[in-house]
Amino acid sequence: MAIWCADLALDRWRHSEGCQRGEGPDAAPLALITETAHGPRIDAANPAARAAGAARGMMLADARTLCPAIEVRPSDPAGDLAFLERLALWAMRWGPWSAMDAPDGVLVDVTAVAHLFGGERRLLADVDARCTARGLATRAAIAPTAGAAWALAHFAGRVGERGAILSPDEDMQARLADLPVAALRLDNDVLLVLKRLGLKRLGDLAGIEEGRDRTGHNDIRGRDAIQRRFRNRKSPAANPLVRMDQLLGRVPEPLLPVVPVTAPMVQRRLMEPIRHRQLLDTVVSDLAQDMARTLEAKGEGARRLQLGLWRVDGQVLVRELEMAAATRDPDHMVRLFAERLDDIDAGFGIEMLRLRAAWSQPLGLDQSDLEAAAEQHGTSLAACMDRLTTRLGRGAVQRPVPRASHIPERAQGWQPPLEPEPAEQHQLAFHTRPLKLLDRPERISVLYAAPEGYPRRFSWRGEVCEVARVEGPERIAPEWWREKGSTRLRDYYRVEDEQGRRYWIYRNGLATDGRGGMPDWYLQGLFA
Repeated sequence: MAIWCADLALDRWRHSEGCQRGEGPDAAPLALITETAHGPRIDAANPAARAAGAARGMMLADARTLCPAIEVRPSDPAGDLAFLERLALWAMRWGPWSAMDAPDGVLVDVTAVAHLFGGERRLLADVDARCTARGLATRAAIAPTAGAAWALAHFAGRVGERGAILSPDEDMQARLADLPVAALRLDNDVLLVLKRLGLKRLGDLAGIEEGRDRTGHNDIRGRDAIQRRFRNRKSPAANPLVRMDQLLGRVPEPLLPVVPVTAPMVQRRLMEPIRHRQLLDTVVSDLAQDMARTLEAKGEGARRLQLGLWRVDGQVLVRELEMAAATRDPDHMVRLFAERLDDIDAGFGIEMLRLRAAWSQPLGLDQSDLEAAAEQHGTSLAACMDRLTTRLGRGAVQRPVPRASHIPERAQGWQPPLEPEPAEQHQLAFHTRPLKLLDRPERISVLYAAPEGYPRRFSWRGEVCEVARVEGPERIAPEWWREKGSTRLRDYYRVEDEQGRRYWIYRNGLATDGRGGMPDWYLQGLFA
């Protein structure tokens, strides 16, 4: 079943304004706009604005020429998408799973469930009644495939189709033949190409596929002609043949179901607003205790906590924490939040607090007495990392980890201190590497006996170093799967000067490799 919200953005705006269709601010011409490089553009227009000539995609300056009295409000595509996700979850009342059909639709699997509502027509009536009660202008249709249901929901009423239900026993191709090719969910440029080819209806495209022209005679072009024209189109929305096969059920169409995820949340509504820090700490401690019990019941631990504080004047203050490891220790939560609440301005008072675990991970039962003893003596690594992160910042505490690369500057990376190492990353076996690598290799001037010979003397940071000992070369080839073809190989040398200082230098390229001029020399590391 496909549910199409014809005016999703406007219906959401009306809900936020508390008005019905054609009432209040919606009675006058109104449009939702978005800023572009060429000026404001209309994303949605209400019936009064459309009657005056405004349309979606029109520049606001052109719309004001037709309707000077039009009012505008900013559009919110991200908010509309979040609303559509909530709508998809709510639509699971009609089927076991649902999927978003961005930007303004929902697909629901109603296989073998229509009898629970008294049949498919009563199911569609229930959809219409419930959506209308919520202020949503929708059109729904039921078909054997998602593409056919989408086409009926969007275009069936425009061509006088009998109802919005397509039975598996019907000839799907004949039933949908009068629908426009836009019912295939194609990109605008593809629709323009089909229009220029004279293919305006699904029946025209089906006739070409079967090797007949529109008069019924054999046509040598057939499906291969369309396939050759769109063979470079990888996206289904850019290939009419793929969309036609999905609509008729010849090939499957993958859909991504919306999975409801409920974040653990606890809150306190206070009988009297609070303004003092001592009372605030008491309420936060109670919330931490409630959150610990909630997480324990789910067998999880919190990695990210969000504390919301609602003031009497309506302002909402949010403080967020991200822990190094999953935890449900209430005392640890309170200690971390204590440093984040120093700058709280309670105003005329805080009347509600809400604690939400935005990110949680499975966490089994542990021996809390041992962990508490370790934390009491300052030996709990997770607690230490959380305190450092709270004081220094989220990205200030990291640890190096090996990466699967033989290029020295790519052989290690950084990640949060207690994150497990990726399973596919393995440290490769190298020759002796210096303890210190420069952030970027620094270019040096080298004196050598021959282009392919050992270095004899080099200049680095204004100092000339005489080479006493040399070991090498160690040849490192470029990573051909990510580098350009002109990238040169490296010959690394471990050298020691007359003062006993040891360096790691390399020659970038060979004089005879045909990938540039004479090779350059770089210093990349220092040995202890």
